[in-house]
Amino acid sequence: MAFWQVTLPTSPETADALTNFLWEQGALGVVEEEAPPTPAGLRAFFADTASSAGLARALSAYQASLRSLGFAVAVDAPEITPLHDELWASAWQQAFPPRPVGDRLLVVPPWEALGPAGDRHRVIIEPGRAFGTGQHGSTEGCLRLLEESLATAVAPPERVLDIGTGTGILAIAAVKLGAPAVLALDVDPDAIAAARLNAERNGCGDRIVVAMHGPEPLATPCPLVLANLLTHTHVALVSHYARLTEPGAVLILGGILVGEDARVVSALAAAGFALDGRVTVEGWVSLRFHAPAGHR
Repeated sequence: MAFWQVTLPTSPETADALTNFLWEQGALGVVEEEAPPTPAGLRAFFADTASSAGLARALSAYQASLRSLGFAVAVDAPEITPLHDELWASAWQQAFPPRPVGDRLLVVPPWEALGPAGDRHRVIIEPGRAFGTGQHGSTEGCLRLLEESLATAVAPPERVLDIGTGTGILAIAAVKLGAPAVLALDVDPDAIAAARLNAERNGCGDRIVVAMHGPEPLATPCPLVLANLLTHTHVALVSHYARLTEPGAVLILGGILVGEDARVVSALAAAGFALDGRVTVEGWVSLRFHAPAGHR
């Protein structure tokens, strides 16, 4: 036996918090399972040097803390089972099959990089700690809106800004779909490392600049801005979205739970943005706005 597999139920409201906690406990990989018939939940893999009893206690205590804050958390204890080396590799790889997105994209992990792609653009993403493997509903929604926007544009946008790039998946897809240059931002060192690695792996390293900071120091507006973040972050960044979008620019936002989208739409409408696209995937909403023609 070489690994422990930890499985526990979750919900859209608690998945990110529990995922981060699993990484902090030393997980080698975390998989979020959403698609039916599998119940929503997380699978995490740990080396067998970790204490299974210690993991169970830590997770149970963290679930209890979330419950005390009012989150709906299952009372079931985490399930921890042993996995042999070859089973770990199989379980990890099977969690990230090639995923067609929209009409022109195919998101694949590195071990599927040489597989058939047909007439789709292959986007190679290494699953890891940074967010954005293409298997999550919020990422897929953003990719679909991005593809549609670039397919209908008169010309590719000269510059693209990707705020909270994670693995770099949106930036890479933008380049594959015709954008000549992307500035990808994140404040997480793990995300910066992952985005740079994935950009090189996709042959896009010369067209994607990855920088570790938020949008605050930027001054140059862009014709296309992407941000796959959470609702409260979008609301907090409205003034920066207005400042960093050219007149008539496209703004694509993801990471918004169903039921929270009205709050984002209202905040952007107050800044003059017009909603013109919406995609819902597995409980997550992605939105596309156009900046007002003369808002600068």
